[in-house]
Amino acid sequence: MELHERISTGQRPAQQQEPFAELKNRVHMSVISELGPQLFNIAIDPGDLRDRVTSDIRRHLNDEPGLAREDRDRLTAEILDDILGYGPLERLIADDSITEIMCNGSDDVWIERAGKLYETTVRFTDESHLRRIINKIVSQIGRRIDEASPMVDARLPDGSRVNAVIPPLSLSGPLLTIRKFSRRRLTLEDMINIGSLSDESVDFLSRCIEAQMNMLISGGTGSGKTTLLNALSAAIPNQERIVTIEDAAELQLNQRHVLRLESRPPNIEGEGQVHIRDLVRNSLRMRPDRIIVGECRGAEALDMLQAMNTGHDGSLSTVHANSPRDALHRIETMVMMAGFDLPLRAIRQHVSAALDLLVQIERLEDGSRRVTQVVEVLRMESDVIQLQDIFEFHIESVAPDRTINGALRPTGLRPVFLEKFRKRGIELPQSLFGDRVTVLDERRGATA
Repeated sequence: MELHERISTGQRPAQQQEPFAELKNRVHMSVISELGPQLFNIAIDPGDLRDRVTSDIRRHLNDEPGLAREDRDRLTAEILDDILGYGPLERLIADDSITEIMCNGSDDVWIERAGKLYETTVRFTDESHLRRIINKIVSQIGRRIDEASPMVDARLPDGSRVNAVIPPLSLSGPLLTIRKFSRRRLTLEDMINIGSLSDESVDFLSRCIEAQMNMLISGGTGSGKTTLLNALSAAIPNQERIVTIEDAAELQLNQRHVLRLESRPPNIEGEGQVHIRDLVRNSLRMRPDRIIVGECRGAEALDMLQAMNTGHDGSLSTVHANSPRDALHRIETMVMMAGFDLPLRAIRQHVSAALDLLVQIERLEDGSRRVTQVVEVLRMESDVIQLQDIFEFHIESVAPDRTINGALRPTGLRPVFLEKFRKRGIELPQSLFGDRVTVLDERRGATA
């Protein structure tokens, strides 16, 4: 794990004025004014553009007296990162071991690595320097951030999620958070190797995807829901037509027939906004075999459930929730947000009929991300949706360094939806559910 800056373990040092701040800003603005539109001309080869910018920076620095060679080389690299890259964040973005970058102002930058937070010595020259980087990121996808619209969700070209907040909403200067995407997409085999899933659970979930079970992945912020959804999507047959719907495009599906839709915020006049719900409705007219909603967070839950109940089996989505039971409560609440005065019992019947499986993933105390429950959704009993644990995470021991040792094991209960597998000619071996298999009485149900 390489990181090209020191990580501070003590108190944050007092902010110091960059000795070459004025020079860097002056050269930066001069090069920008000279090259102008060439910096954004996609017809220019990136290598040629980089050489041109480097040459112009060096030409300006050569006119500055009293600069040592080491300072001139360092300033060239830093100004080049500001113009073509993301300034001081460039080396953090290039480090694959870092999963999150958090800028709490221009002089306070933190990272997340292996699920744990570390302070860095990375600094911006001032708040305007950080604002320039934020503006560059959001403008790349046609969005804006200013006093009239001081909060924005965006993404980097590699799919990394970006959130930025500036004054007056932020009282401590510009705030920037980057959820990085790994350059290498994690597979189900990788998730077995890092302990997130077990062999039996991967085999079971892959067969569920193939059998077109409707699945909801739930978990807290940063628990790995989108990563798991990406990994599970590999089990979708290549010949199926898939529509993905997201706020900020993050999913990386490798199938040949994938249609990607992304919501749109309002323009500067407050018009033109396209909600996730609008995209879900529109997707039903696109002849999808499967609909994948990157994250369900509002009234689109009703349309998603209706799609699952009207022939679009095999649909997938994620939701923020601390447990499978909480995930059902959140779905119920989001359906109510659709504005229809539906009785709670009708909503729950709709949910229980639409969903087949809940997968709970958590970030544990040691920073590891583990699937802790795989739960079957049964029918209602006494106005309560019944749940049945198929797999459950068991903690075996906790090491002195707080590393958690455990495994995802079958509970011995056999799922009720086996008939759906038989209809699609997919075998579900009894060995996946452990040595002692209990067949649940379908009339009775089970509680979570």
